[in-house]
Amino acid sequence: IPICVLIAIPAYTYGVPAGAHILPAVTNFFYTLSSPASPVPTPHPALPTLLPQAGSLLYTVQAGESCDEILTLRMRMNDAGEVFSDIKPATVSALSAAIGKDCHALQPGMTVMLSPQYPLIALGGLVRKVEATASLEVLPTPLINVGQQQQRGPDCSSGCLLTVQIAPATQVKLQVQTALTVQVGSWVWAQAMYPRKAVPKFDTYPYADPGTSLNGATLRACDFQVDRTHDDNALSCDQLQPNSIDVDGGAWLFGVTGSSALDHWSYPLHLPAGTPVLLWLTVDNNGTLHFRKHNPVYRYDDGMHLYVHA
Repeated sequence: IPICVLIAIPAYTYGVPAGAHILPAVTNFFYTLSSPASPVPTPHPALPTLLPQAGSLLYTVQAGESCDEILTLRMRMNDAGEVFSDIKPATVSALSAAIGKDCHALQPGMTVMLSPQYPLIALGGLVRKVEATASLEVLPTPLINVGQQQQRGPDCSSGCLLTVQIAPATQVKLQVQTALTVQVGSWVWAQAMYPRKAVPKFDTYPYADPGTSLNGATLRACDFQVDRTHDDNALSCDQLQPNSIDVDGGAWLFGVTGSSALDHWSYPLHLPAGTPVLLWLTVDNNGTLHFRKHNPVYRYDDGMHLYVHA
C-alpha cells in the first residue's frame, strides 16, 4: 500500500495537467484529419487593357451589284432587302449614310463601308454591383429545376442588372436572366448585344455606332457564365431582339484575343494576344453559336481604323 501511494500521488499530480494539454491536441488532430478540405477560391483573370472595337470593312463594288446583293453575299445578311426596303425610304437613306454611297447610284469601282449587322460582343469582368429588377423584358426560357438551397444573393431568374468592370477604367451595365447565384466579386463571362446606333424612325437599325464608348453602356447578355459555372438554361443570343441570327445562319462578334478575353471561348484563332477581331459565328439548331474553321476572321487595323483580313 505505501508503494502504491507513493506512485499514485506523483502520477496524479503530473498526469492531470499533461492530460489537459495532450487529449485536446489529439482530438483536434483527428478532427482536422477527417474534416473536408476548405474550398480554394477560383483566381480571377486579369482585367484586359484593350476592349472590343466596333468598326467596318472596305469593299469595292463590282459590276451589276446592288446594296442588297453586297450585304447578302459579303456580310451574310440574308434579310437585307427586308431591313432596308424602298417601302420605307428612311431605311434606305440610313443604309446609304452607313456605306458612304447612294444605294440607288452604285457604280463599279466605288468603295463602300460594310458594317456587321446586329453585332455581338464577347466580354468578361468583375461584378461590382447586383440589382434585382422586374423591369427587364422577361423572355421565355426552359423550365429550370433549382434544388432547395440558401439564397446567397439576389434572385436573378426574372432579371438582374449587373455593374461589371471589364477593363481598369471601364464598367458596363449587363442585363442578365439566370438561375445562378451572382454576387459582388463574382467573375462573369458573356456574349452580349453591342449597342446599336439610334436612328429616328428606324427601331431595327442593325449597325453599331463606332463613336459610342462602352463605359456606362447597357448590354443584354446571352451565353452567360458565373465563375466556373455556365448557365445552360440562359437566353441564347438569337432570343435577344432585334437580330437576324436565325435568318442569316449566324452572327458577327467583336472581341479581343487573350486569356482574359476571347480565349475563354477556345475559338481556334492564331493571332497575338490583345488583337481586336471581328469574326463570324455559325448558329446551330439550338441557338448556340460556334466558330467554324473556315468562318471569316478580320483584325482591326489601327492605322486605317478599319477591319482587314486576318
